[in-house]
Amino acid sequence: MSCFGSQKMKIVRLGCVSLMLLAVAGTALAHHSGAMFDRDKQVELVGTVVSFGWTNPHSWIEIEVPNSSGGTEKWGVECNSPNNMARSGWRSTTLKPGDQVTILVHPLRSGEKGGRFISVKLADGQILTDTAGYPSPGPAPAKP
Repeated sequence: MSCFGSQKMKIVRLGCVSLMLLAVAGTALAHHSGAMFDRDKQVELVGTVVSFGWTNPHSWIEIEVPNSSGGTEKWGVECNSPNNMARSGWRSTTLKPGDQVTILVHPLRSGEKGGRFISVKLADGQILTDTAGYPSPGPAPAKP
């Protein structure tokens, strides 16, 4: 009997360890790769800040950009984490609704109105990135 009880405990322990490893692996895989963004292209968005989210895991910017038909298009821009952005001089109050900005992004591969943040030029001419050493050299930005 003690042999059966010992074997059963080994199986239970192995099952618990397996579940813990799966839980950790699932958490690690939950963070996306960034493959949805076309890093070979850059798009310049000139418009008005609608909102700025200072949140983890990624901050974000919503911007309205005038289009060719006289209306506007709302773009969603994914930024780095607040921790990394703060190291680059950002604060939760850096962008406010109504601010006029020029944002450079790597656009979504899907063609939807969104992208990965590269830099922003504020109305006073100040340029901010969200990581040290970024943006990297790349092709000239295209107009949306």
